[in-house]
Amino acid sequence: MANYIEIFKQTGALLEGHFILTSGRHSPSYFQCAKVLQHPGYLSAFSQKIADHFEEMDIDTVISPAVGGIVIGTEVGRTMGKRTIFAERENGKMTLRRGFNIDLGEKVLVVEDVITTGGSVKEVMDVVEAAGGIVVGVAVIVDRSNGKVLLHENQFSLVPMEAISYSENEIPTELAAIPVQKPGSRSLKK
Repeated sequence: MANYIEIFKQTGALLEGHFILTSGRHSPSYFQCAKVLQHPGYLSAFSQKIADHFEEMDIDTVISPAVGGIVIGTEVGRTMGKRTIFAERENGKMTLRRGFNIDLGEKVLVVEDVITTGGSVKEVMDVVEAAGGIVVGVAVIVDRSNGKVLLHENQFSLVPMEAISYSENEIPTELAAIPVQKPGSRSLKK
């Protein structure tokens, strides 16, 4: 398979500008994984790589945070032949809805599209553990922390990279001059 970054560029999934990430940090680049995952060949190839990495593990269920992780999580679950669910926010708190449940001792793989600080994945891990499940691993397509954010001892990413991001009070002048975009699933706070 071609270089992952080239695939993101070719599919329009690697955006440049001024973005507010789900973490609240500001960045001159944004990975819109949905743009690459709309192509069945890439979705299948990425999912197979993740499934291959975890094939020796005893996994009952794959869970993803909504909305970004649902597509890749569902395909990883399908590829592995595992039940696939997602957690979503209700009143600002990550939770299981839609009749989804996790049983005591159920072994769960958490799959996400992109992490910067890993906040959403950590919230999903907390949901799994609160329900009595056991998180057996974490998989992501793009790890913007280049491995600095370690959420689980069995963590795997297809694209570990150092991506520049800034807190609200350290945005460089040249980035601040560009209009802010928020292409993710959470709306901008006004």
